[in-house]
Amino acid sequence: MLNPEDLYELDADLPPMTGPVLLHSLDGFVDAGSTGQLVREHLLEALEHRVVARFDVDSLIDYRARRPPMTFDRDHWASYEAPELVVRLLRDDAGTPFLMLSGPEPDRLWEGFTASVLHLVKRLGIGLVIGFHGIPMGVPHTRPVGITSHATRPELVTRTSWFDKVQVPGSVAGLLELRLGEAGHDAVGLAVHVPHYLAQSAYPAAAVAALDAVVDATGLALPVEPLREAAAATDADIAEQVDGNDEVEKVVRALEQQYDAFAGAAERDSLLAESQDMPTADELGAQFERFLAEQDGPDAQS
Repeated sequence: MLNPEDLYELDADLPPMTGPVLLHSLDGFVDAGSTGQLVREHLLEALEHRVVARFDVDSLIDYRARRPPMTFDRDHWASYEAPELVVRLLRDDAGTPFLMLSGPEPDRLWEGFTASVLHLVKRLGIGLVIGFHGIPMGVPHTRPVGITSHATRPELVTRTSWFDKVQVPGSVAGLLELRLGEAGHDAVGLAVHVPHYLAQSAYPAAAVAALDAVVDATGLALPVEPLREAAAATDADIAEQVDGNDEVEKVVRALEQQYDAFAGAAERDSLLAESQDMPTADELGAQFERFLAEQDGPDAQS
């Protein structure tokens, strides 16, 4: 068993922090609507930040499964884009420091990586860990974006779950939350519901929902307005493409009726318990093929 400190290096020059928040969003698992990616990119563009910890990607990443890009220039190799799995220190609009773990999801040593993150959580006195990503759902884009939240303590769960007990493929983010709970640390996961006919496109409305939920859970002063503006522009574009397309409008209306029936039925505990009423991905995919191609641009039609 590796020593947890062997998998990462931490800067010695860190500011004083009292119970800072650690956000995490890793590439490689499900992220419908590029929800986690949009949030990460937005925060790094909007806020002051620097790398304070680096994980040993040579030990964690399978390069042959995800080959890093290299640039060949006429007669020589000019550059190599090495993958980075890092923790950054950011400051919110009020100057409060917080941390964000991002990079590729490890291919190897999941338990070792998780133990290293737990070691870092203890070492830095982190008070709350929050992960976020998008999941494809049979919901319409014309209704409020939903979130399934889960946590290491019931008191931390603020959103009604749309799910009952279900087994899904594992992820490092899920394992990290599980191990944090077993070690007595507070951790929250946010799975943002993205209309699955938009899952392959960037969907800023989902990123807004994720960031709003992070703000509610942490009290951090995070800038949301630029994402709201992007979401409004995207929503207008979607509405324009749907308008007049009878086939698409019919499916959206069916999803609206289904959504409204579920949202208004207080006695229902689980969306999956009523799964026979949900259209399948194949049924929706056939009707939205052209719509997705338009969303993703001309290249998607090739």
